[in-house]
Amino acid sequence: MSNVHESIPGPSSSSSSSSTLTPALFKRLHPRPYLEKFVSEGIRPDGRLVTPSQGTDEAVWRDLSVNVGSISTAPASALVRLGNTTVVCGITLEVAPPDLATPYQGFLVPNIDLPALCSPLFRPGPPSDEAQVLSSRLRDILISSNVLPLSSLLIEPAKSAFVVYMDVVCLNYDGGVLDAAVLACVAALRELRLPEAIWDIDNLQTVCTPVTSTSPGRKLELGPMPASISFGVFGSHLLPDPTLFETQLCTSNLTIAVTLPSASMTSKAASSTSLVHLYQAGAPLIPHVGGLEGGGKHQLNLCFELVRARAHVLRGILGW
Repeated sequence: MSNVHESIPGPSSSSSSSSTLTPALFKRLHPRPYLEKFVSEGIRPDGRLVTPSQGTDEAVWRDLSVNVGSISTAPASALVRLGNTTVVCGITLEVAPPDLATPYQGFLVPNIDLPALCSPLFRPGPPSDEAQVLSSRLRDILISSNVLPLSSLLIEPAKSAFVVYMDVVCLNYDGGVLDAAVLACVAALRELRLPEAIWDIDNLQTVCTPVTSTSPGRKLELGPMPASISFGVFGSHLLPDPTLFETQLCTSNLTIAVTLPSASMTSKAASSTSLVHLYQAGAPLIPHVGGLEGGGKHQLNLCFELVRARAHVLRGILGW
């Protein structure tokens, strides 16, 4: 995507005093008019288009990069950059007795940390409310998608099972943190190998063999791949993958998560998507409002079309 320098359309002659404002100062003092000037021209401050021609149109999505194995001391890890947003996921393992209600399942424990270093919005101390909400939504997506069948973590029924901790740390916060976190978790899970483990009935304990070059461990049998994609509604415009600046100005924000099976399946099955998570914050999408490009129902249908197309692109990037 080519870089587009930020520029503000020239002010009217009756506003000569505003001609001294630089784009950065205008953005800070008048954020809503600043964004309105861009979207009215069909472009966004970072150079992306406002209205996509199709879901795979890269001109509406931020640049994405995924690097696995970024933490050498973790069994599996992945670093994801989504525009300026950067998150890293590190996986650690533990052995624990299964829950009494689910004696044939292990545990998946994801967590999102938003430290003070990632944004001035956060302060040192206990996890913020946003971090706790994002962690809960991340867990809902991973569990609902069945990307990691909990039964595959069992060592001995009712005796021993693996606990997979997925710690996601945000290094730079610029919107779309949940989308990046889901990608980081999926990429890390794809690289994870479980150590060989057996239940020692004589000593009533689990015996594990560390993963080494001679003992590569057990590769996980993963389920469908989840993908999370966010949108913002600004006036009569739908903004896919909004930045933090855009998110704060949008009247409504939506996040849609779907699952995709492996691309190795038959073409019909591989192209199917299933909805696993839908979250909306802000003003409701009113069904019959002409100003919203046909109303909220049209907006939501467009979101689903874009999500289905974008999810296939993400699957190709991860090599699922």
